[in-house]
Amino acid sequence: YWPPQYTIMDGATLEPLKVVSTRGMTVDTQEYHPEPRVAAIVASHQHPEFIVNVKETGQILLVNYEDINNLKTTTIGAARFLHDGGWDSAKRYFLTAANQSNKIAVVDSKDQKLTALIDVDKIPHPGRGANFVHPQYGPVWVTSALGNEKVTLIGTDPVKHQDQAWKVATVLKGQGGGSLFVKSHPKSQHLYVDTPLNPDPKIAQSVAVFDIGNLDAGYKVLPIADWANLGEGPKRVVQPEYNAAGDEVWFSVWKRQGAAL
Repeated sequence: YWPPQYTIMDGATLEPLKVVSTRGMTVDTQEYHPEPRVAAIVASHQHPEFIVNVKETGQILLVNYEDINNLKTTTIGAARFLHDGGWDSAKRYFLTAANQSNKIAVVDSKDQKLTALIDVDKIPHPGRGANFVHPQYGPVWVTSALGNEKVTLIGTDPVKHQDQAWKVATVLKGQGGGSLFVKSHPKSQHLYVDTPLNPDPKIAQSVAVFDIGNLDAGYKVLPIADWANLGEGPKRVVQPEYNAAGDEVWFSVWKRQGAAL
C-alpha cells in the first residue's frame, strides 16, 4: 500500500520502467490526499491498459502502456475507498467495490468510462466477485460484505436484461458478515461464500454454499475447518477457489500455529 504510487515493470525481468505517483484530489470533496493507496490492478481485455484503483481518492485510472515515455491515462471519478473487484462474464465491464462508501463502481473498459455507481449495503467485499446466470435475472455478478450477511446480485446484461442491468437484481441472505470472497464457476451449479472475519467461531470456520438453480432454498453450511482436522484452537476458512475443471473447490484454513489448504 505504500508508497502512494504504481510501477510499470518489464514483464520478463520485473525491472521497474516507470514509477507514477497517485497523490491527488478526492472525487467527492476535491481535497488533496497526500498518501492514497493503490488497491486492485487488473489488465484490460479491450485495450493495452491496466486498470488501477486508487483507494482514498476514489479515482480509477486506465493506464495505457503502449508508450510509457508518453504515458496516457484516463482518470475516472468513481467513489472513495476503492478496493477489489472483478470482471463481468463478458470481460468488458469491471465491477469494483468502494467499500467504505457502500458502492459498486462499474467501468466500461471498452468505451473507457464509468457506467454506473450502484448503492449496496454496508462494506461490500467481493474479492474478484462471482458470475453466473440467474434463472430469472440473467447474467449477474455477485458480492458479499464485511458489514452484514447480505449477498448482493447485480445484473450485468444491458442488452437482453435491460431492466436489471447495473442494478441490484436481488439479495440473498448468507451466514453473516465478515465475508471476504465469493466464488462460482461456469461448469458448477454452486456459489460459495466465506465468512472468515465473523466473530462467531462456527461461522468463521465454515462456508455457505448456494444451489444456483434453487437460490430460494437458502444455503447449506460446510464445516470446512472441522474437516481439515487441525486440532484445537480458533480457525478461519477463507477464499474458495475452483480447479480448472470446475469440479473441485479448495479453501485456505487459517490457524494461529499454521494453515492448511
